[in-house]
Amino acid sequence: MPFGRTKKPRDFLNEAGLYDYAVKALGRRMRTEAELRRLMAARVERGERGEAVLAAVVAQLKERRYLDDQSYAETFTRLRQENEKLGARRVRQSLAQKGVAARIVEETIAARYDAADEEALARQHLARKRIARPTNEKETARVMRRLVSAGFSTGVIYRILRQWDVPDDALAALDNLPDDPHDG
Repeated sequence: MPFGRTKKPRDFLNEAGLYDYAVKALGRRMRTEAELRRLMAARVERGERGEAVLAAVVAQLKERRYLDDQSYAETFTRLRQENEKLGARRVRQSLAQKGVAARIVEETIAARYDAADEEALARQHLARKRIARPTNEKETARVMRRLVSAGFSTGVIYRILRQWDVPDDALAALDNLPDDPHDG
């Protein structure tokens, strides 16, 4: 006999119950349609009836503008750029992982990052993370990895490292890193 309490199977929610659940979930934090659908799927019965309830609730949420992937993507992108100082590639990947449609992701990234100075943003990211000028190959590689994972293009990263007077042999060691398909 296992220790602890045994879980009672959860009752499935009807349309009104699922709507209340969804509004509370959206009240805790913004979510994409895909994230909310995954969350609600566990609360409805499997099959056509459950899918119909889920679709009806999503339609109501969209009608009342509680659920809008376009505004979610715009807000998410703005906050990642202004607060976390992340590059376009990182934000693009995050939005795709959250289930935002590729068309919306590309429009949002283009609107937010096309006018932005990527090098200035990368420098702000370095300052925010308190990353100092590297003094050897190991530190140079660490700075490079941090900037790549923050979503900056390798061209901008090399430009910053050259302006820091990083030795050419340390930069040459970095040439083995894979190229970024969204390099700018």
